[in-house]
Amino acid sequence: MNESNQMSQSTQSSQTGDASAQGRQVSLSEPPSRTESATTMLPPVDIFEDEAGFTVIADMPGVSKDRLGVRVTGDSLVIEGTASVPVTGNIELLYGEIQNPQYRRSFTLSRELDPGKMEAKLNNGVLRLRIPKAEEARPRRITVNVG
Repeated sequence: MNESNQMSQSTQSSQTGDASAQGRQVSLSEPPSRTESATTMLPPVDIFEDEAGFTVIADMPGVSKDRLGVRVTGDSLVIEGTASVPVTGNIELLYGEIQNPQYRRSFTLSRELDPGKMEAKLNNGVLRLRIPKAEEARPRRITVNVG
């Protein structure tokens, strides 16, 4: 099997990863029925949790705001984007391994999150999503009265 076949098969296969934090699981999964072209890539992500919620950081180089899609349907969060490399002047592409790659990643959201208050920022191809926990899921201090 040559390198191009291996790369094609790895991008078409379903990929699943799980991250566990303090007994909770954040599921990262691609729908198994989706067939993808050779240029569709899984953007690398980092997921952080604090008392107030989760922060997801996805690297999507070359993706601009108008070519980025972030949507929540039910308990599913989908990040999609198409990168473009601006060509200026008399530059001609002589060799390109990936032209206008498409990024796609989906996540299953925990019920303790409030996706209605999600915030998204894109800066230099790095997408930062802030997904707060629902008020009832946040830790709170209980005052104990004496007597």
